[in-house]
Amino acid sequence: MDASQSPIPVVVAEGDGIGPEITRATLRILDAAGARIDWKPVVLGQVAYERGVATGVPDDAWNLLRRHRVLLKGPITTPQGGGYKSVNVTLRKSLGLFANVRETKSYGPYVPTHHDNMNLVIVRENEEDLYAGIEHRQTREVTQSLKLITRPGSERIVRFAFAYARAYGRRKVTCMTKDNIMKVTDGLFHRTFDAVAAEYPDIEAEHLIIDIGAARLADTPDRFDVVVTLNLYGDILSDIVSQIAGSVGLGGSANVGDRVAMFEAVHGSAPDIAGQDLANPSGMLLAAVQMLVHVGQADVAQRVANAWLRTLEDGVHTGDLYRAGSSIERVGTQAFADAVIERLGDDPLHLPPVHYRKVDLQVDLPEPPVERKDLRGVDVFLDWREGGRDPEVLGPALAATAKAVGWHLKMITNRGVKVWPEGFAETFCTDHWRCRFHPADGAVTDFDAVLRLLAAVHGAGYEVIKTEQLFDFDGLPGYSLGQGE
Repeated sequence: MDASQSPIPVVVAEGDGIGPEITRATLRILDAAGARIDWKPVVLGQVAYERGVATGVPDDAWNLLRRHRVLLKGPITTPQGGGYKSVNVTLRKSLGLFANVRETKSYGPYVPTHHDNMNLVIVRENEEDLYAGIEHRQTREVTQSLKLITRPGSERIVRFAFAYARAYGRRKVTCMTKDNIMKVTDGLFHRTFDAVAAEYPDIEAEHLIIDIGAARLADTPDRFDVVVTLNLYGDILSDIVSQIAGSVGLGGSANVGDRVAMFEAVHGSAPDIAGQDLANPSGMLLAAVQMLVHVGQADVAQRVANAWLRTLEDGVHTGDLYRAGSSIERVGTQAFADAVIERLGDDPLHLPPVHYRKVDLQVDLPEPPVERKDLRGVDVFLDWREGGRDPEVLGPALAATAKAVGWHLKMITNRGVKVWPEGFAETFCTDHWRCRFHPADGAVTDFDAVLRLLAAVHGAGYEVIKTEQLFDFDGLPGYSLGQGE
């Protein structure tokens, strides 16, 4: 056998809920289409959790994933409550799957939709943002979640989006952030987008604030082509566009890294219909089509996708898509798979047939700039409930403590709003206070001086729960101002 015809080892996990049903249906279609795959089954998710594996990923699964580097995964149920990690987040972060690619098309009139010309791709950063999962309860009343955005993470996903657009003949890349509010984190992503976009003059580039961007995406999705955004926003937008295209059940997803790739349906495990032969396997099947292109079997991917389109055209629909008067036959999970298999080799008659080719989307990052980093101050967070929570009690006393060791208390905020000096009595305050200090002489300082400040604050009886150092980078502040500062 020619080496190019040799079976490709691919790890497969059936998952939970409807996962086993839709996975088996998908594998039957791929095998019938002549996919040259050597399946390597593993157990992920609920069964692993029940065995005491907190991540839901046993050691033998890690070994296979790292050896074979391609995973087709069914939906996973993450148990509620503490102590359990999301399998998806664990896999994406541990294996460096930085790009989540979700292609979304409309298939009207065979799948009812108000947007017949919809054909877009969401490219979502997959490892950072609030999904880093770094959370703390800091006081009796306040919790926090850290939003981490890095320059290399932002640049890598933005370069991937433009490389994808160029490789597949897309005309425009739209960036969505909330940098009018989160000027440091989302601002970094936006600035990175603008810098990379300048290297692709053949592709139109635009930026939208995420709220109006999401509204326009839901209202006029045909004006978009490739959308690149941060992790949380991308998760939300992906489900929006899948739903308005006709059904979240049609959404497939690729998670791509430099070494490993994972393919999965967008939807969840739907335990309420598990084992009833009701689930639509289309999302899993379209994810598998992306997987076939990734492993160099674009010919089989094309054969499967066109048979699936023909099945939709012929009105053979699962319950989520069935519409009396337009659908011809209502079928279950396995019967739908049978219908696709029967049409292998057929092209759609009305919908545009698909043509696939594998492209290289390897992203190389340039060396980062070397910036001068100067410590200009420190934010000290306190748990403080005394004095009727009156900042006019806290401020003067804390300022006197700081002055004794060469520091100036510039302001106090509560939930990000300045409450001292010159705060408003109407501002509601919790027990969580951010106190911003700068050296009294305005000079660059060092961590030894910070430690002296913290010792003084602690010695005065205040409970320090967190600090954040305030750095300038090449003379520009690397921190945000307080609201009202």
